[in-house]
Amino acid sequence: MFDYGILLYPSANRVYADSSAALLRAELAVFGEALSTALHEISERRLGGVSYVTFSTTERLSEEDIALLSNLSALYALFELTGDLLRPAGIAPLDKFGSDLLTIQKYAGKTNELFTKLLLNVTLLSTSDPRTFLSGPVHVLDPLCGRGTTLNQAMNYGLDATGIELDRRDFEAYEQFIKTWLRTKRIKHTADSGQLRRDKVKLGQRLELGFGLTKEDYKAGDIRRITYYNCDTITGAKLLKAGSVDVIVTDAPYGVQHGSHRTGELERSPRELLSAAVPAWVRTLRSGGALGISWNTHVTKREEVAEILTRAGLEVRELGDFAHRVDQAILRDLMVARKP
Repeated sequence: MFDYGILLYPSANRVYADSSAALLRAELAVFGEALSTALHEISERRLGGVSYVTFSTTERLSEEDIALLSNLSALYALFELTGDLLRPAGIAPLDKFGSDLLTIQKYAGKTNELFTKLLLNVTLLSTSDPRTFLSGPVHVLDPLCGRGTTLNQAMNYGLDATGIELDRRDFEAYEQFIKTWLRTKRIKHTADSGQLRRDKVKLGQRLELGFGLTKEDYKAGDIRRITYYNCDTITGAKLLKAGSVDVIVTDAPYGVQHGSHRTGELERSPRELLSAAVPAWVRTLRSGGALGISWNTHVTKREEVAEILTRAGLEVRELGDFAHRVDQAILRDLMVARKP
């Protein structure tokens, strides 16, 4: 057996930091399904007064395995353990642009960027091709994208992404941020924004970005794309081609501090929103694609979310325990389902 230890990324959010080790263990178990060797004895251990998430494998991790594990949401460093001695394993995360793309934006109600990465990870790994995102473009949809944390994480992975959000202020805040960030970083890109119309009817606003992961990629025409539709989520989903999305990832409105958008109206519980919108979202999902959603269990029960996803034709996956406290009013959980 070979033993490994993961040093956790230091989170500035104390509440999330208290849950990060347990969340990483659950996330690691999902990653384990895509490794070349089985994981055993995922647990926590203190070495030199510092906590590590530890695990064992039957065979030593390959370079490909380490490349995959390098993208764990809360991984700061990976070590191979020999007793209490740690030998660093050279990690190679996918990140193309750096963490400031995720961390610069600060606003009330922002989903923790480490959790956004975790939710995207477990959804990508739940598709029929769990390692595809490591080597090729994947299309991510966040149909309730707010100010674009999921879009930015997809961008940092080098993926294509589409976001839909009804709130005009969120759209304008994201447009201002991402255009400024791209210019400041001198990333080769195009940006086109204006009215969103269909059949001569104005639906809202749109933002379309094309960018290269490097200057050479951009010159060669190897372009990644971020699209943001400022309109109702059901209407926005209808603008996408059927089967054009690989994964859907979204953090549902929590009900206590946020309203749920459904055709321009506000609802306290996301249940009504999901019942109406999930079928429209699933239409865009390819066969073998996956949907990952997080929500506040204080306002919607887990079995209710599972029923909505199942009724839309998805197969809910049994994953580990991801439930954790965000604040006194919010107990967040996640669920992932695959389209047959």
